[in-house]
Amino acid sequence: MKEKSALIIFIIVLLATTAYLVAPSFFTPPPAEQKRELLVYCGITMIKPMSEIASIIEQQEDVTISLIKGGSGNLLRSIRYNSIGDLYLPGSASYIRDATAEGLVTESVHVGFNKAAMMVQKGNPKGIKNDLFELTNPNHYIVIGNPDSGSIGKETKKILVAAGLFDQTLRNARELTTDSKRLIEVLKSGEADLVINWHATSTWPDNRDQIQTLPIDNRYAQKKRLILGLLRSSKYPDISRKFMAYASSDKGREIFNRHGLYDIQ
Repeated sequence: MKEKSALIIFIIVLLATTAYLVAPSFFTPPPAEQKRELLVYCGITMIKPMSEIASIIEQQEDVTISLIKGGSGNLLRSIRYNSIGDLYLPGSASYIRDATAEGLVTESVHVGFNKAAMMVQKGNPKGIKNDLFELTNPNHYIVIGNPDSGSIGKETKKILVAAGLFDQTLRNARELTTDSKRLIEVLKSGEADLVINWHATSTWPDNRDQIQTLPIDNRYAQKKRLILGLLRSSKYPDISRKFMAYASSDKGREIFNRHGLYDIQ
């Protein structure tokens, strides 16, 4: 009897062991379903409104949205190299045109406007005139954006080339920086006297008491459309389209406008 019981137990153990080896998942609980995550590449100047919209879409769609911020040109290089991500919002529509031509962006929507301006410290202590020629004055500490790394650098070069002042300004500049954030920092710290930056940055609560704008003639600086693009690499294109629809809606426009990125003169 004992031998028979032992044989039965042996057979049960053998069958169980074989089943585990063949289908181990049957004996372990299934892993918890991972929350869907959208990856959004965003130029630094637009990070505030995009963060607001991301929070709204996260709640509506039960997803996680990660925003990667940086200079628009550097972000595009990352998209090319990594071939991952869902949405791309650069500071200039030219980057979206390039990405579309390369097959990286499949759809796009208009979400706001950008415009460049000269900026000085609040109160304009150096008495700098509202004139692009001031960028060539060797008595001023000038910082401009690098045209190869970000949208403001690219726009600055376009403005100065149109005014015939790019080479002179480049020789006079003390620093070429990657993005709008650094341009604000050098003014607020008192390091720089004059920069060209996106107008919206001067309207933000943490900047407007320390920064003053000097508008650039419309012949050289015009409003730039902000275009949000859907990346071909998107894992969740349906949710990404909902993000795009909200960002381009009246509610989205209100958010962009609150951060100085829509109704610009």
